[in-house]
Amino acid sequence: MNRTDYLLNRRRALMLLGGLAGGLALHGCTGGGTATSSGSASQPITSGVNPWPGYAGHFVALQKGLFKEEGLDVREAFFQSNSEEITAFLARQLDVAWLTSGDVIQCIDKDPTIRIIYVVDYSNGSDGIIGRNINSPADLKGKTIARENILFANVLLQAYLAKSGLTEADITLKDMSAADSAAAFASGQVDAAVTYEPWLTKAAKDGGGEVIFNTKDTNLIADVIATRQDFIETRKTDLQAYLQAVDKAVKLINAGDPEAIKITADKLGVAEAEAKAQISGVKIFDIEMNKSLGFNASDPNNVMKNFEINVKEGNRMKILSNEPKLENIYDSSIVMSL
Repeated sequence: MNRTDYLLNRRRALMLLGGLAGGLALHGCTGGGTATSSGSASQPITSGVNPWPGYAGHFVALQKGLFKEEGLDVREAFFQSNSEEITAFLARQLDVAWLTSGDVIQCIDKDPTIRIIYVVDYSNGSDGIIGRNINSPADLKGKTIARENILFANVLLQAYLAKSGLTEADITLKDMSAADSAAAFASGQVDAAVTYEPWLTKAAKDGGGEVIFNTKDTNLIADVIATRQDFIETRKTDLQAYLQAVDKAVKLINAGDPEAIKITADKLGVAEAEAKAQISGVKIFDIEMNKSLGFNASDPNNVMKNFEINVKEGNRMKILSNEPKLENIYDSSIVMSL
């Protein structure tokens, strides 16, 4: 399974928390089609998104006319999978794209003009490692661990192993999907497993273990907004307005505004209670959080370290043809100008 297949499956898994896996097929269009527009008179901005609770800032800003209030004509291209969105982005059918940082870094490998300009969210506990009789990372030595051999799972596992100076040579790995990894742990076939909700907590309990490490209060898994350097140079004012509209929407979401939750639920195809539960599993960033945490070099959880982690793991996995320089991955100038 490749990285983009994994992401689609992971996001469908979150939908299953509410028993509404079919919700993914209920909204929007695929292949780069424009679903909705904010209807302003400015030169249009085509914004690519896919079903993910962390992208509520876009959903709410568009539906409530916040982009229009900033004088923007934002046109949404809603995709059912990351792979479709990535294809459209690399084909220059999108002006901005909402994707995981790892996806964007792999896009940069193909188009070096792409830049990350904004931190959308961090996974905040929905992804993790479960173990049995594991009191510290050192206890994994000689143990059997199930995980899917993809960027996300390896980033998470490597971060935990590094706490005790272990490497993959110190453990036995079984390559399985996240669901199968959880099932293998629950049935006692492995000592530990890398997985995510809705399997993480249940499998830990069923397997007589516990969650020994997760993404809460970490920068290990990030979603971001990306564009191209020429768009930054020619549309800086519009990008400033775009992020200001997103900021207004995120503040509503983080405050639990009922209308914002409903908009997000409708877009994801789930009940409002489920939308709240999904949003609670991610830390959604506003502009101030981008400045004080995301792009703050003095904060240990800054997003630049996330980029470093992804590049390092991408190189180890041999999925990057070139090692990008950190300064060529992102451009924080738009955020810092606000």
